[in-house]
Amino acid sequence: MKKRLGFLSSIVALTVMVSACGSENGAESSKKQDEKKTEAPVELTVAFPVKGAIPKDMQLVNDEINRISKEKINATVKFLPISYSAYVNQVNLMMTSAEKLDLMVEWGPYYSSYVAKGQMLALDDLLSKYGKDVSQSLGPVFLNAPKVKGKLYGVPTIRDLAMDYGFSMRKDLVTKYNIDLSNVKKLDDLESVLKTIKENEPSMAPMTNKTSLYGTFSTRDSLGDDLGVLLNNGQGELKVVNWYETPEYANVVKLMRKWNQAGYAIKDVVTNKESENTIIKAGKAAGNLTHMKPGFAEQQTKIIGTEMIAIKLAPAVVNTSTVNGVMWGIPQGSKNPDKAMQFLNLMYADKDIVNLFNWGIEGKHYVKKQDGFVGYPAGVNENNTGYDLNQGFMFGNSFLADVWEGNDKNIWQEMKKFNESATRSKALGFTYDNTSVKTEVAAVTNVVNQYRLGLEDGAFDPDKELPKFISELKAAGIDKIIAEKQKQLDAWAKENNVK
Repeated sequence: MKKRLGFLSSIVALTVMVSACGSENGAESSKKQDEKKTEAPVELTVAFPVKGAIPKDMQLVNDEINRISKEKINATVKFLPISYSAYVNQVNLMMTSAEKLDLMVEWGPYYSSYVAKGQMLALDDLLSKYGKDVSQSLGPVFLNAPKVKGKLYGVPTIRDLAMDYGFSMRKDLVTKYNIDLSNVKKLDDLESVLKTIKENEPSMAPMTNKTSLYGTFSTRDSLGDDLGVLLNNGQGELKVVNWYETPEYANVVKLMRKWNQAGYAIKDVVTNKESENTIIKAGKAAGNLTHMKPGFAEQQTKIIGTEMIAIKLAPAVVNTSTVNGVMWGIPQGSKNPDKAMQFLNLMYADKDIVNLFNWGIEGKHYVKKQDGFVGYPAGVNENNTGYDLNQGFMFGNSFLADVWEGNDKNIWQEMKKFNESATRSKALGFTYDNTSVKTEVAAVTNVVNQYRLGLEDGAFDPDKELPKFISELKAAGIDKIIAEKQKQLDAWAKENNVK
């Protein structure tokens, strides 16, 4: 009995001690919470590009996001929306002049340059501390794709990380002329469709073909810049070749020339400054070659204002460029990288913040419908809404957003399946550093800009201009660039056990 009482006494004493410690720890924790509440919230400057005009209610949306972020991470954000055309130059100027910038969109083509210049922070430690939702939602394959020499300087947004290619056109024309699309499986098959439109709609071009095949139809892994590529979407051997010198490229530009001469493309294809969507919306063209994704036809229907159909002409693929096309990073000069990562994590975890970025303020810019979709409130439409950013792909995890009416209710599940099932290039995760050949890259890029658009839109005669193009590429140093890229790819493949 004494032993039992002694044991119970010990337990009671231990309980008192633990309770006392718990009280002290609780008091200390409460004190820290009180201190956190009284601390002034950190303000983060967040830069991103904007298509067209900045929405008039952008600041209202900014304020609503701040209400959430202040409560959750004691930080607010100051949006810095910049026009697409000025974005790259402006953020580069901000970084080089040490202006306040804490978080920014990184366009894929400029990523390796940012890293080479030491302009971006390595995110690995910050992710492990504050970016759990970023890591979990992306998964290791897509999260590791942007790594450079084992370090991560940007994280991709969750969107269509794969890409397939095809032709988008007005559905009413398909119906009107009984166009059979069942046998249109590859680029060459499209000719009969274009011919039908040309013969029956003399005031309308069958296609815009304005942005060229360079960015809208692909059968190779561009390895970042097309200055040395892997053929067959990176499925064969890891041999870097000059894309513009391949028989495949010659065949494609000859086909584009044939279509141009037949009058299938708009006449002022090279000089026309209107967007392809604007041209189609105005009834000047029936459709365009484009990269696609699940829900693309519905997306185009909303933009064009008439029902569109999407014709798939190439398989879906995943490579470093498709994954790294839109990323977020923290500039080296940020004074608050911890808070920047905490806010970035909210963009991958908080549904309310994602909906605000995507659709604006509930009740003002959108409402939830009885069928589970969201749409415009009564009296509001695309012409008078105060928030029409329409850039959900740019902000964190777009799969958290509510689905806009007119889309497939399962669009995000379909997109996830699309990303995971697409054919992956063997070079997925390889990022090329062109620092050692930057002089040649500048010279070759000038040559590409001189010839590419005209050749790929069919405005130039490839029999005359393609040999000149190839010759000038070699004189500018493309072979040196390809050799350097091959050297880096071989080293990366060895390090990552890729054959």
